[in-house]
Amino acid sequence: MKKIFLFSICLALTGISFSQNEKINVYPTHWWVGMKWSQLQLMIHSPGLKTSVQNVEIKYPGVKLVKVNRTESPNYLFLDISIASAARPGIVKIKLNRKNKQPLLLNYELKLKNKEDGKSRVQGVTSKDLVYLLMPDRFSNGDPGNDFFTDMRDTGHDRKNPFDRHGGDLQGVINHLDYLKELGVTTIWMTPVNENDMARTNEGGTSRSTYHGYAITDQYNVDKRFGGNALYKKMVEASHAKGLKVIQDAVYNHVGIDHWFIRDMPMKDWVNQWPEYTNTSYRDNPLVDPYASKYDKEISVNGWFTPFMPDLNQRNPYVSNFLIQYSIWATEEFGIDGWRVDTYFYSDSLFLNKINDALILEFPKLTVFGEAWVQSVVNSAYFSQNNYNISFKHNLQGVTDFPLHFAMLDGLTQPFGWTEGVNKVYMTLAQDLVYKNPNRNSIFLDNHDLNRYYSVVGEDFEKYKMGINWLLTLRGIPEIYYGTEILMKNFKSPTDAAVREDFPGGWQNDSLDKFLASGRTKKENEAFDYVSKLAHFRKTSSAITAGHLMQYVPVNGVYVYFRYDSKQTIMVISNTGTNPIQMDWASYSERLSGFSNIRNVITGEVKSLAGFEIKPKESYVFELQK
Repeated sequence: MKKIFLFSICLALTGISFSQNEKINVYPTHWWVGMKWSQLQLMIHSPGLKTSVQNVEIKYPGVKLVKVNRTESPNYLFLDISIASAARPGIVKIKLNRKNKQPLLLNYELKLKNKEDGKSRVQGVTSKDLVYLLMPDRFSNGDPGNDFFTDMRDTGHDRKNPFDRHGGDLQGVINHLDYLKELGVTTIWMTPVNENDMARTNEGGTSRSTYHGYAITDQYNVDKRFGGNALYKKMVEASHAKGLKVIQDAVYNHVGIDHWFIRDMPMKDWVNQWPEYTNTSYRDNPLVDPYASKYDKEISVNGWFTPFMPDLNQRNPYVSNFLIQYSIWATEEFGIDGWRVDTYFYSDSLFLNKINDALILEFPKLTVFGEAWVQSVVNSAYFSQNNYNISFKHNLQGVTDFPLHFAMLDGLTQPFGWTEGVNKVYMTLAQDLVYKNPNRNSIFLDNHDLNRYYSVVGEDFEKYKMGINWLLTLRGIPEIYYGTEILMKNFKSPTDAAVREDFPGGWQNDSLDKFLASGRTKKENEAFDYVSKLAHFRKTSSAITAGHLMQYVPVNGVYVYFRYDSKQTIMVISNTGTNPIQMDWASYSERLSGFSNIRNVITGEVKSLAGFEIKPKESYVFELQK
């Protein structure tokens, strides 16, 4: 069955499968003057283009046709064009001359690059920010009219089915921007908003929709079930108007099997082909291992993520150009502030450096961090800018810091030991010397692929607060998963859908609205208020957002670290042990010298350092006072 599957993809190259009345599609759909990426490659897609078009003419001041590329498929032309720095905005006329037929005339628009880039848009995301990760389909349904469309492959819509689409959309996000502001969030990261016009998949005998967004079928279209391109642009602009930034989720490694350029591939090596279906091993180690075999490396990178997500061949220059140009296009078109790159190490390393360079050259303030789901600091740093003396260096600004994630959970759930419990947090941070800038790493307690944090800590509210303290005061860019602030819980049992439930109150017929304090329980309000108070304090704290970190070796389960600069000193103290500890501050004099009082940043209570005792499971964020 798997061999037939791959063979059917190759067949798409041999015949025209579209109506002759279908319009001509051009990608990128438009471009801008004043861009650094001025050597543009247009992909033109329409039945029979390769054989019917004899030559191409472009007449526009400052725009030059460099080359016409004809690939294996009869349905594509790739045009290399050069846009001079003196070119002006306008409509470029592209004339496709055909034998014994009227020429095809294309109007290609060149716009003016936005002058607000790097100012009010494309601002970048830093350790001064707090990121809120949400899944649009599961957050809020602001427009029930776009829940499903009969002209799409999957018309399923059933909130009772965890594998169906539930109807959340971009209008739902817009409707709750004030909620995010109240929480103290500064940045929104959503799972992919691109079109996922996929037929339902069968995974483990269960029919599923691709509500998660990671099986893209058209990069240039925001899924109309979310509201489409115009609403996405409105959402980004509305977010910016309220002082919120936006991170877009990128998927370079794969697309959905119903993507138009998979159903009709430009060339056979558009995807990584194998004699029979070959899955990735999901292992990063062969890419770092100096003793790794070529076979293992190839399986890691070129194996497919799933049978319904074809693995793109980024060594193919046409694929590389398509992905790079889309990323630049989306950044400029929508004004997003950063990219989170899905399944980072599964992509070709040379391509990854190339696309990162292109984006930062175009948008110097843009932030790019990659999902490197690895177990060790060594491997994590390998995939980002690092201090290693090795032959190949990745240029990624930062990673999703899985080693620190695992360490924080172990610190909250394991008994204290020489290398166990909170010592794992200490030891993980002690290895930060390998990163070029660890403050650019994204740190987190949970996300859409992990067990929910409140469940992991056994629904223990004291441990919950301890982890929140660490998340919002350690180095890096903190990310909080939607619902964590109101104690949403669950394990990935039996599937990821269990940790991707709807936010209560996001739908018109919900019995409770947990976007409002009146809809939350007392404990949920306590959690929300705790996160909100600390998040808002964090915004104003120069020591936390831009200062130094100094940590001390944990003793008897007590972990103490400081965030400090010339203006402010913050002390975070947590007792992960089983006994109350009367603190002897002599060991911490390096940072405590000159201070005599501590102010609890949550309650505002001021106490003397003298005679301080911390009980098991207590954790505090203190501002030091003289």
